[in-house]
Amino acid sequence: MPVRPSPRAVALYFKKLGPRTQVALCQLPLSLIVAVLGVMTPFTWPSLLVSPLYLAAVALHLILFVACFLTPWERLHHSSYLVIPILDLLAIALLRNGAAPLLPGLAILVVFPVIWLAASGIMVRTSLVLSALGPLLIMLPTTAAKFPNLTAADITSLILFPLMMLGVSLAIRFASVNMRVQQRQLQAMGEELRELLAASREREKLLTTILDATDVGIVAVDSDGKQLLTNNRQRGFQQTAIPAGVAVADEKQHLIFAQDKVTPLPPEKRPLRRAIEGESFADYLVWIGDGPQQRAVSTAARPLKNDDGHLTGAVVVFNDVTGLVEAMAANEELVSNVSHEFRSPLNSILGNIDLVLEDSDGLSALTVQRLDVVQRNSERLLALVSDLTLEASAALNVHPKRTDISGLVETSIGSAQAHAERSAVALVANVPSPLWAYADPLRIGQALDNLVSNAIKYSPDGGTVTISAAGTEDWVKLVVRDTGMGMAPEDAAKVFSRFFRAESARDAAIPGAGLGLSITKTILERHGGAIACASALGGGSTFTMTLPTPSSTTM
Repeated sequence: MPVRPSPRAVALYFKKLGPRTQVALCQLPLSLIVAVLGVMTPFTWPSLLVSPLYLAAVALHLILFVACFLTPWERLHHSSYLVIPILDLLAIALLRNGAAPLLPGLAILVVFPVIWLAASGIMVRTSLVLSALGPLLIMLPTTAAKFPNLTAADITSLILFPLMMLGVSLAIRFASVNMRVQQRQLQAMGEELRELLAASREREKLLTTILDATDVGIVAVDSDGKQLLTNNRQRGFQQTAIPAGVAVADEKQHLIFAQDKVTPLPPEKRPLRRAIEGESFADYLVWIGDGPQQRAVSTAARPLKNDDGHLTGAVVVFNDVTGLVEAMAANEELVSNVSHEFRSPLNSILGNIDLVLEDSDGLSALTVQRLDVVQRNSERLLALVSDLTLEASAALNVHPKRTDISGLVETSIGSAQAHAERSAVALVANVPSPLWAYADPLRIGQALDNLVSNAIKYSPDGGTVTISAAGTEDWVKLVVRDTGMGMAPEDAAKVFSRFFRAESARDAAIPGAGLGLSITKTILERHGGAIACASALGGGSTFTMTLPTPSSTTM
C-alpha cells in the first residue's frame, strides 16, 4: 500500500521550490481550465471565436501563466505576486461576459483567485474587498443588460454570488490563520524538543563522563538482560571474564567463580542473573577471570521498577576488592601462624607448671601462690591465642542439625555457675523445653557461653543475668539480658567488630581482647541467623540471637 505524504512534508517540499515555480503552481489550476475551454471552443461553441472579450480573456490567461515563469519574483516585494490573482479577476470577468449567455457558469472560476488571495495572508482588507467586489463586477454587466426586465433570480444571483465568495474568502482566511497558529505552536514545540534533546545529550555526555571516571564497574540491564548502560571499568571486567582464545562471549560463557576461586558459579547464582530476577543484594563476592589476571569483585544490585511497581531492569555495581581480599588473607595467615607459634610454648609452660604444682610439698606457700598466678595468666593467654586462631580462620565450619536449645542453655548455666557465684550474679533461665532449632550444638553452645560469660564479667557489682527464649514456626530467638554496667548506644553498634571494646569496659579495667562477640556473630551468620545488641550506659545490655528452625530449613 503506497504511503501518502503528510501535509507538513508537502509544505516543506513546496517551500524548496523557487518563487517562480510556486506562483506558476498556484496559477496552474485556473490556466488548465481556461486551456481546456480554449481547445473545446472551436468544436463546442464556435460562435465564441468572434467574441473579442472571450478571446482577450483566453489570451490574458495565457499571458498571466507565462508571466508567472518570466517575472523575477525573488527580486520584487514578497506580496508583488498577488497581482496575478487580481488580474485573474479581470480575465475571468472578460471570459464570463464574453461567453454569456452560452457559458454563464464561468463566473464560478472566480473561486480560484479568491482562494489564492485569502490563503496568502497578505493585504487582508484588500483581499476581502476584492473577494466580494470582484464577483460583483463580474456579475454586474450581464445583470445590467437585462435592466429593467430583471427577475428575482437575477437580483439574487447578483447579491448571493459575491456574498458566497466573501464567505469562501473568510473561511479560508480563518482556516489559514488557524493553520498558521498551529504551525507556530508546532515550531515552538519543535524548538523546545530540540532544546530538550540538546540538553539530554549534554546530560548523557556528563553521565558518561562521570561513569567512566568512576573506579567501580556499573552496568544497567533491562528485564531481558540486555545491557542499557555500562562504563569503561565494567567493560574491563567483562574483558577479564572472557575465556582465553575467545574474541566475544556472552554472560553465560564468562569465567565467574565462587569464593574458593575455582568453582564456577552456576548461571542462576551470577550477579547479573540474580539482578534480572529482581534480587537486591550487596557485598556479594565473586572471582572473575583466571590465572594471574583473576580479580576478586564485590557486587551489589538494585532493581529498577516502573510506576506500577513492575520490574523493568536492574543496576549492578562491580567493585574490585582483590587487594583487600588478599590483604585480609595475608593478615589471617599471619595471625594464624603467630597464634600457632604462641600455642606451643604456652602449652609447654602450662604443662610444666602443672607438674611443679603436683609436687609442691617442698615449695613455700608464696611460691605456690606465684605459680598459680603464672598458671592463670598462661591459661588466659592460651584462651586469647585460641580466640585469635578461631577468628583468623576463614573456615569456621558449622554442622547444624535438629538441636534442643533448652539443653544448651542448661549446660551453659552449669558451666558459668561458679563464675557467677564469685561475682555475686544470679543466673535465671526462662526457656521452654524442648525448644528445637536447626543449629550446631557445639558452636551455638560456644556462642551462648560467650554471651553469658560477658554478661557476668560486665556486672562487677552483682546483679542478674536472664536467659530466655521463644520460638515461631520459622525462627528461635534466644535472649541474654544482664543488669550490669551497659554501654553507650554508639558502642553497642560497634560491639561485634573485631578487637572493639566499649569505653565503659576500658574505664572499668575489665580484661578482654574484643574477639568473643565477633566470633559469636560469625557463628550465627554461618547458621543463617543473626545477633543484635541493645544497651544503655548503666542500664545493662540485651543480646538477641536468632536461629532458624528445622521446619524452615531444607535438611
